[in-house]
Amino acid sequence: MATLAPETDSAVDPLDVSRPELYRDDTWHAPFRELRARGGIHYNEHSAFGPYWSISTYKPIVQVESLPDLFSSQAGGITIADLQEGDIKMPMFIAMDRPKHTGQRRTVAPAFTPSEMVRMTENIRARTTEILDSLPVSQEFDWVDRVSIELTTQMLAILFDFPWEDRRLLTHWSDWAGDIEIAKDPVRKQQRREILFECAAYFGNLWQSKVGKDSTPDLISMMIHSDAMAEMDQYEFLGNLILLIVGGNDTTRNSMSAYAWGLELFPDQRAKLEADPGLIANATQDIIRWQTPLAHMRRTATQDTELDGHKIREGDKLALWYLSANRDESVFPDADKIIVDRENARRHLAFGHGIHRCVGARLAELQIGILMEEMAKRRLRVNVLREPERVAACFVHGYKQMAVELSHY
Repeated sequence: MATLAPETDSAVDPLDVSRPELYRDDTWHAPFRELRARGGIHYNEHSAFGPYWSISTYKPIVQVESLPDLFSSQAGGITIADLQEGDIKMPMFIAMDRPKHTGQRRTVAPAFTPSEMVRMTENIRARTTEILDSLPVSQEFDWVDRVSIELTTQMLAILFDFPWEDRRLLTHWSDWAGDIEIAKDPVRKQQRREILFECAAYFGNLWQSKVGKDSTPDLISMMIHSDAMAEMDQYEFLGNLILLIVGGNDTTRNSMSAYAWGLELFPDQRAKLEADPGLIANATQDIIRWQTPLAHMRRTATQDTELDGHKIREGDKLALWYLSANRDESVFPDADKIIVDRENARRHLAFGHGIHRCVGARLAELQIGILMEEMAKRRLRVNVLREPERVAACFVHGYKQMAVELSHY
């Protein structure tokens, strides 16, 4: 089993972009800018997560993602943190290689087809309307809790046919499962282990309640009625649950928060969007690009190879920094700015690329777009009152709290 690198007395490597304070303090821009200026491929020998390659520009990330047999998701997992002695091994289809990945992904994909998006639109709009109409105007509240978390947690509850009154458990489990920094703390690791087993037990009961029943359009039923996932053991079941919970919660939730914060930072773009709601679909894409709610995915080389002149050895860890690729000026001019009518906004890598591209991307886009449409109908503007509190981690790139006040325009 790989272990975390020991603490050393050496100076902090300014190009080690795995450091949590960079994301907590929103100071990650400069080191990534430097990495891109140096060509975008850099080997970090010492980090709290051990040695790794930083892949920080657009083109080589697409190249790596396009070669899934050479750069494996399964060999080392999908985050920069290695599995350690005593950790729960939770197989999930995003961390599988072909052919098993293909079968499991196909099982859940029907929940996110265009026809399903049409079917769910009315429900998403109704729930968004209810939440927005409950919010105070000209009074401070936490946007993350009242809007971003609540909307995404409700959506997850519907996708899983999860008991409505317990839906905030999904947020609780997602926060614990997605926190990469827990790998450094034995006490919190044990806490997470217990919490994830609680999650597994809860969903195990939900699974049993659906066994032998007719198929319904929820993810648990789809798994039960599939050849690829019906016989999963408890760890694979838990792994796929965590994947779907974190994927459905953290990504959409943090992009919804980025809508509020990002347009606060770029009032000219907010004014353009308010004047022309027809830009909402494109603005949704550029907000997702600008935020990039999962900062990286990890791949592991399955053999010696070369990437843009760099010798990659079998077993080497590669961190694909989507966060940085989406700020690559050679692809996205003026990349640090949200541009609501950006011509190539859809080229972003926030959902990944290739066979592992986010299966729920359409649903995330739909939820964010409907939120913006309903805000526009009410001519409501989010005014952020203070610097938001951010997640201190290099995996989930998001917000813990954001004090806001609504006004009409």
